[in-house]
Amino acid sequence: MLDKRLRCDKLKNKIMTAEQAAEFFKDGMIVGTSGFTPAGYPKAVPLALAKRAENGDKIGITVITGASVGDELDGALSRAGVLKKRYPYQTNKDCRDAINKGKIEFADMHLSHVPQWIKYGFFGKIDIALIEALAITEDGGIIPTTSIGISNVLAEKAEKIIIEINTSQPMELEGIHDIYSPKNPPLRDVIPLLKSDDRIGTTYIPCDPDKIAAIVVTDIKDKTREVAPIDETSKAIAEHLISFLDNEVKQGRLPENLLPLQSGVGSVANAVVGGLIDSKFEHLSVYSEVIQDSVIDLLDSGKVYFASGTSITISPGRLDDFYKNISKYKNKIILRPQEISNNPEIIRRLGIIAMNTAIEVDIYGNVNSTNVMGSKIMNGIGGSGDFARNAYLTVFTTPSTALYGEISAIVPMVSHHDHLEHDVDVIVTEQGIADLRGLSPKERAKVIINNCSHPNFKDKLNDHYNNVLVKSKSKHTPHLLEEALSWHRKFLETGSMK
Repeated sequence: MLDKRLRCDKLKNKIMTAEQAAEFFKDGMIVGTSGFTPAGYPKAVPLALAKRAENGDKIGITVITGASVGDELDGALSRAGVLKKRYPYQTNKDCRDAINKGKIEFADMHLSHVPQWIKYGFFGKIDIALIEALAITEDGGIIPTTSIGISNVLAEKAEKIIIEINTSQPMELEGIHDIYSPKNPPLRDVIPLLKSDDRIGTTYIPCDPDKIAAIVVTDIKDKTREVAPIDETSKAIAEHLISFLDNEVKQGRLPENLLPLQSGVGSVANAVVGGLIDSKFEHLSVYSEVIQDSVIDLLDSGKVYFASGTSITISPGRLDDFYKNISKYKNKIILRPQEISNNPEIIRRLGIIAMNTAIEVDIYGNVNSTNVMGSKIMNGIGGSGDFARNAYLTVFTTPSTALYGEISAIVPMVSHHDHLEHDVDVIVTEQGIADLRGLSPKERAKVIINNCSHPNFKDKLNDHYNNVLVKSKSKHTPHLLEEALSWHRKFLETGSMK
């Protein structure tokens, strides 16, 4: 069985235990790993490294991943005190708590920037690349599993490579990958990708086998996240968005089969995309980062004919079924490195319809998608900025309230700016939709308040806006900083914005 997975004879003497491989890691190292939201990430070696620390070894490392990874990596290393600095995105509770307590330094980044920074040397030397693999080819090439992320760049730039061959990942995944890596300027060429289903690279990551220091065989499965069922709020958001897209087609601004779709991660995003199943749209394509449950549903329904991403993240209850039926998806799904899936050149060329989620939106169209109350990190900006700035159409969705209706998601001024008003075309809540294209700041304020805010907060928002419109010296974007911040201050003092 292992002969099918490890085909390079000269590497067979590199097989060792996870505990032995964990000894390669030294205090102060910069480590890059595979994994993206959370799929295809290493598991056995991080657990062994955490055990080293729990047994008394003093070791602290910087970890760079493609995006979020599972508890065996972020969680175990956070709890053991091994994780000292983290880039660029995370979703693990223990990691998040340690970041917000100041125990882990975290730098939130646009995901398209991460592979470039590695190539340019901005992070410093990558000491070890820790990559989960399906198999290793005869000449040492790495065949990824359920994600690619930054694995190809790590294999190129790291001093040493440790590979986890994961036998729980089905061999049927082989062939689903398309590895293409642009050169650095001034040698960078046009990326020859014109459609979502174009293949432009290899099915494996080219790798110098002499850099592979260890191979660990494991069978630990991806710990993907549950996706909440579609509730009435998500259904209403989806209906508003589909109605908007339908009108765009009628106005001649979109073709009947739309343009390639991108969606952020999480339950709301999954539900919004899932709403397309009951729409009239046909022959759709997806060009995104993560292929979630709803995309599989759209493929099954025939609504989507092809999906491109950098990771497949299927909820736990559906993962085994996906693996059993992967043969029917192999000619409909492609996985690319995130420097291609999130590449601004491609996003602009294909005319992506970008649909991402917000924590809060202010009345002028600025979006906060990362920090609660301005300073408590949730997950990170991820790829939403890559798509928002470059998409043909940029949509942000959010329920109009949070915390059981105590907080308005529409506020006078966001507590943290991730996506500026200049990049945001459309806001959608369960209350309605605000098309912001071509509107001045004052016009945006009116349409966002009246179309998207919850009835419990609408009058208060209108009163605030009318008040600042009178009192503010500037009439272009009327603001009274003290009054705008009072919304968040009231929540901090009382637990409610009401």
